[in-house]
Amino acid sequence: MRLGYPCENLTLRATTNHTLRLASLSEERVSAKAEANFHDLERILRWNPQAGFALFRLGQQLIPFASHPQFPYSWEAAHKEALAHLGELAQSLGQRLSMHPGQYVNPASPERRVVERSLAELRYSARVLSLVGAQDGVLVLHLGGAYGAPEGALRRFVENLRGEREVLRYLALENDERLWSVEGVLRAAEPLEVPVVVDALHHALNPGRLSLPEALRLAFPTWRHRPKVHLSSQDPAKRPGAHAFQIAPEDLERLLEALPAPADLMIEAKGKELGVPLETRRALLASPSGAESPV
Repeated sequence: MRLGYPCENLTLRATTNHTLRLASLSEERVSAKAEANFHDLERILRWNPQAGFALFRLGQQLIPFASHPQFPYSWEAAHKEALAHLGELAQSLGQRLSMHPGQYVNPASPERRVVERSLAELRYSARVLSLVGAQDGVLVLHLGGAYGAPEGALRRFVENLRGEREVLRYLALENDERLWSVEGVLRAAEPLEVPVVVDALHHALNPGRLSLPEALRLAFPTWRHRPKVHLSSQDPAKRPGAHAFQIAPEDLERLLEALPAPADLMIEAKGKELGVPLETRRALLASPSGAESPV
């Protein structure tokens, strides 16, 4: 098993989401935030291997507002060398990188303005992964809204992404807890020839007709690289789908029993790198597969 976590490290007090308000957008201020993100990313990358982590999700604000039409400079030209350095470091340390645009990215929207802004954010994300040389990088995306007509939304999603060559190089589609089960996501992934990320908590809340082992068995063959899976636990005090600080042992055990093959496991806990206790981490790393549960 290989483990990872998203965007920030609580132990180091480091984040790749240093940002600013849109009203404060200027080249000087954005550059300063981007440099702070690069600095913290390097700290995180160097820390991860000794703590048993091999995956890391870059914050969407790595270069704040880079996809916004008011962005004040050529971010690629300005930060190309820094991103290449970070990518080389990640490769040397065995770190697989990913990005995950938020819920406002909606390529299936019936509004052209929303589609254009969504594609801009996806292009920015894919370009970052290209600039860091992430050969096995992943750009995770939900299908988004169904707009009262799921078939139409699915068709628009595929049509609007079909020609996005660099985006499709990294794109992986994820199920959600309300609208799109793994079955639905597979229907979009197949014509786009992209893989499917199974999120275990989302599947528990929105399983469709599939058990977790069945969903994983269908999703794993869609991957050209090592499959990725998301794991989180429900926060009992919050709405369905809200992540707890740590992974519940029974949720980890259930996933390990369901895995058809070794996978990369992104821990989506509020506790970030603290989401899986150290002793459990060590047991997972020592285990060649999920056949024998370490929890």
